[in-house]
Amino acid sequence: MSDNVILMMPGAMGTDMQLTPTSLSPAVPETPSMLATARQRAAEGKLPPLIVIGGGANALSIARSMARRGVPVYALNKPGAAVVHSRYAERIRLPHDEHYMQVWSDYLRGEKSEHLRGAVLLAASDVGLELIANHRDELSQRYLLDDSNPSAQLVMLDKLATYRVAEELGTQTPKFWSIASTEDLRSLQDALVYPLLVKPKSSYAFTDRFRGKFFVANSFDEVVQGCDRLMAAGVECLLVEKIPGPDDLLCSYYTYLDEAGTPLFDFTKRIIRRYPPNMGLACYHITDWNPAVRDVALPLFQGAGLRGLANAEFKLDQRDGKLKLIECNARFTEANGLIADCGFDLAQLVYNRILDIPQESLTEYRTAARLWYPLDDVRAFLALRKAKQLTFWQWFTSILHYQRFPLFRWTDPLPSLAALWHRLSSVWRSPKRL
Repeated sequence: MSDNVILMMPGAMGTDMQLTPTSLSPAVPETPSMLATARQRAAEGKLPPLIVIGGGANALSIARSMARRGVPVYALNKPGAAVVHSRYAERIRLPHDEHYMQVWSDYLRGEKSEHLRGAVLLAASDVGLELIANHRDELSQRYLLDDSNPSAQLVMLDKLATYRVAEELGTQTPKFWSIASTEDLRSLQDALVYPLLVKPKSSYAFTDRFRGKFFVANSFDEVVQGCDRLMAAGVECLLVEKIPGPDDLLCSYYTYLDEAGTPLFDFTKRIIRRYPPNMGLACYHITDWNPAVRDVALPLFQGAGLRGLANAEFKLDQRDGKLKLIECNARFTEANGLIADCGFDLAQLVYNRILDIPQESLTEYRTAARLWYPLDDVRAFLALRKAKQLTFWQWFTSILHYQRFPLFRWTDPLPSLAALWHRLSSVWRSPKRL
């Protein structure tokens, strides 16, 4: 089955500017800035290296794209990350412990990274985004950074702050409650609705300690247990209503907001399945064109003051027919390779904008393109069949399409082999984990 092609035309780009001289004295030659020097060298074909902070399949897709263009790519990541096994990236080897964010920060701001001064610095994870946002002024003296609004990015990293901003801007959200203590929880007992998600305010603070992205609670006792686990681990949490309905009601919008807040492109996709169903990570994606999700996501991005890459995920609530915000990301996401394969190479877009390299407008992309995680999708099928929500024939016909994989490429097979070995090793050590 061939992919469809959709044509998208973004709004007017750019604003009129008036330049006013600041001095009538003779011009004094200035030492070229790091950015000006890098742009001049890029115009001569001498592309600066790229450092990718954190990430999984998204970091790998960035490395493959930029290395094929002739850009040296360095991966600042955990030892088991897929990208560190790629032929397209050089791993930055640092000690790894629970304080890895501080280790990465010290490296980027210290003498050991001096040989990478002038490199482009991109975040492929929440850790990377927070690191750059918190140290932007200092890092901008050493590296080339994309345009951004750090305060808005930090708001989107905090799930509670994201929901509060969305509420202020009129974006629909699930019901949510802030939890700071057991006393808070007890006072809310009569107001809670079930099932509930016990979610961390910071995603990576959760994933560093637990599997998945949240706990599901179907009773108050389970809420208490989930909150106690998070609080004991030092993870701040909130409670969020679980929107009912199948996983294919989840949809996403992507764009890039320039310095005026103008979107440079529109891109949407949806989820076909997750594992575990209705609570896990997406294991089957498909691109589409859904103007409804753009129409609710774009005002949120602009109202929050985001600049640069922006992504929001919503779920259609069949009870009232409205899209409810699930989360917002101001960075490259795990589906970045799918987006690039469909015609929108976001790594090249950002790199080109930083270095003022001419960039073709992103106006059309392939729809009905799929991203498939085979092992997890088989497990999703088994769970859905057991729940009598999916037959074998329905599942089998759903995968009879050209498939894109998050890690595997014939030209770069080691990352997928390493990921498979890591998964099999985990199963061998602890069968119940997977």
